[in-house]
Amino acid sequence: MSKSGVTLSRSDLRRDAVVDAAIVEFARTGYHGTPIATVAATAQISPAYVFKLFPGKVALFVAALERCFDQITAAMSAGAARAAAEATPEQLLYDMGGAYAELISDKNLLMLQVHAQSVADVPEIGQALREGLARVTELAKQRSGAEDALVQRFIAFGQLCHLITTLGLDGDTSPWAQIVSAGIRHPKLR
Repeated sequence: MSKSGVTLSRSDLRRDAVVDAAIVEFARTGYHGTPIATVAATAQISPAYVFKLFPGKVALFVAALERCFDQITAAMSAGAARAAAEATPEQLLYDMGGAYAELISDKNLLMLQVHAQSVADVPEIGQALREGLARVTELAKQRSGAEDALVQRFIAFGQLCHLITTLGLDGDTSPWAQIVSAGIRHPKLR
């Protein structure tokens, strides 16, 4: 039975397990460096069964990216819900950003996004990435009621957070790293 109370079929359960495994493996070695056999081994099923569930590696990567954005929007919604009733648009965006920072403390979701950007020239992946960014942007705008410029800044700071986290700049005392990371919340990586 799923969290929503709907009973899932065995293939739906396997599909979820494969997508979870794909997030881990694609985050580790990227789209080009991850064979389906590795994802299958992590999901503890055969590569043939992965191909029964997904027509190919692109479809599997897209499913992993869509799951990633589902988790991001859920975290952002939860962050906004925790905000005080009289919160300003800036405070709502701040709370949404904090929830996102907590989410990406598991580096898999962060690295999946980074790898997705590196293969955005694959049409289906680029489209999934654009759709995910659209969902995040629209959610930030709708839930916060912020002006477009504030939403743009929110998205830009999120990307800067990605850079700081992937390069391990949190706590770096180099003058240039201090400039880049000033005022940015960094997740404590797990």
